[in-house]
Amino acid sequence: MTTPAVSFEVFPPRTVGAAFKLWDAAQALAPLAPRFFSVTYGAGGTTRDLTHDSAHVLHRTSGLPVAGHLTCVGASRAETMDVADKFAEAGIKDIVALRGDPQAGTDKFTPHPEGFADSCELIEALAKTGKFTIRVGAYPDPHPEAADQQANIDWLKRKFDAGADEALTQFFFEAETFLRFRDACVKAGIDKPITPGILPVVNWTSARKFAVKCGTPIPEWVDQAYEAAIRDDRHDLLAQAMCTELCSDLIDEGVDALHFYTLNRAELTRDVCRAIGVTPQVDLSDVA
Repeated sequence: MTTPAVSFEVFPPRTVGAAFKLWDAAQALAPLAPRFFSVTYGAGGTTRDLTHDSAHVLHRTSGLPVAGHLTCVGASRAETMDVADKFAEAGIKDIVALRGDPQAGTDKFTPHPEGFADSCELIEALAKTGKFTIRVGAYPDPHPEAADQQANIDWLKRKFDAGADEALTQFFFEAETFLRFRDACVKAGIDKPITPGILPVVNWTSARKFAVKCGTPIPEWVDQAYEAAIRDDRHDLLAQAMCTELCSDLIDEGVDALHFYTLNRAELTRDVCRAIGVTPQVDLSDVA
């Protein structure tokens, strides 16, 4: 089995305790030599400063590439590009460009009167600067707001045409979901990298709620397997086995990179990585 390249998503801490958890996770995962860490942007831009600060510190202390998330929500074009400029000044040359979730108290995205109308406009503006590697989101299962899967793929192609370099997908539970999507994208003329997003299930109850919120279908057999595992106190064993099998199936089908949604919890992600051949390459003691 070919050893894949990996990357890890974390979220910015809001408390001192959460900050320690993030840095502990970074310290545990950095020796796996990821392509990059990505740092999320809270719904409605609620963690804009925290995202920048966390990305800056993570980049400085690990020496690894860090991708800051950037959205169109709740800010003018000038304000959004100012955040991008601050990323660049801090040495962060990778951005995950997203439309963003609706602001708190609303159920639909509404552009700022002076802001970007959608992610494609943001991508175009970032690409024109020539400063960044631009990654975008993709949905192996149709985005909840997409009319159908073809519309979903057409929108992804527009993102690439606007200047995106790579897509990171929403998580999914079966390898076939991603493989069908990948094949459909190739058929649509997309020739840039599409990296599957992997969610190691630390807590099934939380993961299930997250999947429902994101519109990610949950196969009945997955639901039943976790219900039985929880009942028999085998949740952690099942989570590692299922995640490892999913990654292995993708690698066997030619996938050469995986993006893990860590939720700032390193243990399961690290164990899965080791199971698929991603082992520590360096000893970074200055991640704290």
